[in-house]
Amino acid sequence: MPSPKNRRSRVAPHAGAAETAGGTGTTGNATRSGATGRATPGGATGGSPKTPQTQQTPLWSAPYANAPLAATISLPGSKSVTNRALVLAALAESPSTLYKPLYSRDSDLMIAALRELGLGVDQQPESISISPRPMKGPATIDVGNAGTVMRFLPPLAALAHGEISFDGDPRSHERPLKPVIKALEELGLEIDHGRRYALPLTIHGRGELPGGSLKIDASQSSQFLSSLLLVAPRMRDGLTITNIGPTLPSMPHIEMTIAMLKERGVKVTKLDESTWQVAPGAIQGVRTLIEPDLSNAAPFLGAAMIVGGSVTIRDWPKSTTQPGDQLREIFSAMGGEITKKKIGNSQGEELTLTGTGVIHGIDIDLHDVGELTPSIAAVALLASSPSHLRGIGHLRLHETDRLEAIANEFNNLGGKVIAHSDSLEITPARLHGGTFHTYEDHRLATAAAMIALKTSDILVENIATTSKTFPDFPALWSSMLEQIQVQP
Repeated sequence: MPSPKNRRSRVAPHAGAAETAGGTGTTGNATRSGATGRATPGGATGGSPKTPQTQQTPLWSAPYANAPLAATISLPGSKSVTNRALVLAALAESPSTLYKPLYSRDSDLMIAALRELGLGVDQQPESISISPRPMKGPATIDVGNAGTVMRFLPPLAALAHGEISFDGDPRSHERPLKPVIKALEELGLEIDHGRRYALPLTIHGRGELPGGSLKIDASQSSQFLSSLLLVAPRMRDGLTITNIGPTLPSMPHIEMTIAMLKERGVKVTKLDESTWQVAPGAIQGVRTLIEPDLSNAAPFLGAAMIVGGSVTIRDWPKSTTQPGDQLREIFSAMGGEITKKKIGNSQGEELTLTGTGVIHGIDIDLHDVGELTPSIAAVALLASSPSHLRGIGHLRLHETDRLEAIANEFNNLGGKVIAHSDSLEITPARLHGGTFHTYEDHRLATAAAMIALKTSDILVENIATTSKTFPDFPALWSSMLEQIQVQP
């Protein structure tokens, strides 16, 4: 398979048997231990996913859909845009106000961290204002299990004066952070990490970074690159940064970072396919509307594919760098019908997916849009032909090892899923009810809700984990299912 570096997703309906992936495959049955029947934890390099929490958390009886949908919903703000906007607001030369930001666990952790660093924060129900102030320690920052917080904030903290300590959930200690730490050390920053190059750690901020040139391996996460691009304008000499990794996942998120820098007056030049140059200079404060989170649209649009009828998403951006915008192309290839409707002078449009009663399997490279994988996999599980989801090995390093977790839980419901090193093969099968473990992963939880629409008696462990990026997902899910087509 050719190198997936910097490529866009390519989709093609998959009418026959799933393509055999290279390397050794596994049916996703993680090692089980003891009488509890739990999967043993996996480390940051993948392996068995994190231990399920069935005995510690309540089970949610996922609703079954009895009728085609006719639903219209509004999504909360984008986590990726909100947390980038918060970091840029902290670095700006004047105050910023974000309208309709996301309030969820990940963004709450980011907001709390900015307060801990000494920035002025004014939260209102529909907005948040950030007043830049000198950042200083001592300070202690809880990153939870938020990739944007654990990766974006160490470079920000380097611009503070004093000691800034970072820690988070147990899983955060396993998630990769070494490229960011090494880059900051190359810039002269002193960081205590016990030679683990991972959390927990302490940064000895000096109030400045010299900048210059850096080479970084961002093949495990595009957030490594974004974290340094965001602070680059505040470096004395700016920054020229090159990805030397064999791949660069989630390219739309790099494009998002660059677009948001440019919107705030920063000069960014792409020198080649792997190198960006950021000029030193001021970051302008802004008043900006946060887009809805299009990745969180995936389970709702997927519901129309699974149940039939239609789901309409309000305020879909007319132009966006969010990876979730590619759902239009992907779900169309799987059999959905997509339409868009302008609404007056609104900045967005209404996007509607109508199910056609047929779900095609798909062969697709999801390297650039990996976060959509759990939802696409859930739809593929209910398709009429096999699917092969490729280019997603980096998902083994997310909130859990997502490839093993998907294979484990889908197969526990009767599915036929094989997890390869960087892909999933999914063959539709007759499903049955059971307990679906979520591994404290919000996207696994929403995938479970999707499967339950046409599979009765599914109990979802720890549905509250969806609050990581989606406040009160169960309520909006139930509201969608109440909006059904009226039969004549």
